[in-house]
Formats: sequence, structure tokens, C-alpha cells
Amino acid sequence: MIEALKDFPDNVAAFAYHGHVTKADYETVVIPDIEDKLTRHKRVRLYAQIAPDFTGIDPGAVWEDTKLGASHFLSWERAAVVTDVEWIKQTGKFFAFMMPGMLHVFPTDEAAKARDWVVKPPTVIYD
Repeated sequence: MIEALKDFPDNVAAFAYHGHVTKADYETVVIPDIEDKLTRHKRVRLYAQIAPDFTGIDPGAVWEDTKLGASHFLSWERAAVVTDVEWIKQTGKFFAFMMPGMLHVFPTDEAAKARDWVVKPPTVIYD
């Protein structure tokens, strides 16, 4: 099950992943929320919290996640993944390597730090 989290700025799509995640969870929760946000924002941010009761994810859900990420590749401003699940941490680190500065993986006990990072204004560099 995927739960949309409230109390984030409108440009942040925030979700908690509980129990067993399915393709239907993406189709009914994640994709509509992100598509809605992209009607109002050129780029969006993502906060994904893997809850302690997370038990796994269907291959169909992985495929929906991959398609969503790829189809909006230039629409992501930054993403924070909060998890203690080892394979998700490693996958996140792989994608963080491909997108430096845009994706960070945080341990569960640093969820507040992850939230602060994902909502903070972008850094402006002047020459």
C-alpha cells in the first residue's frame, strides 16, 4: 500500500510505502498525484519513505516506477528516499550516482533531515 503524505509543499510528491506495494498502488496513488503536480509545476520533488512494515513490491509496481521516472526524467528537481531496507538503499545509491545532488538516501532515523533537504530552496550559485 502507498499512502500519500500531507503537509509538504505543493511541489513535493510525498509517499509512505507500507506492507506489500502493487502496480495498482502506483496507478491509483503515485501517478495521479505526480501528474497533478506537474500541471502546476515544471519540476517536482519526491519524498519516499519506506515504512518499517514494508514487506515487498510487485514486479508490476517496479515497472510502473521505472516508467514514471523515465517519462518525466527532466521533471525531477530532487528526491529523498528514507529507508533501512538494504536493497532499496543500494538501488537509491546507484541512481544517486547517475544524478548527483538530485537524489539522497537517508536512514529511517534521519527522516526529519530528509524532509528538510527535499523541501529546502535550491542553492543559487553566482559567478
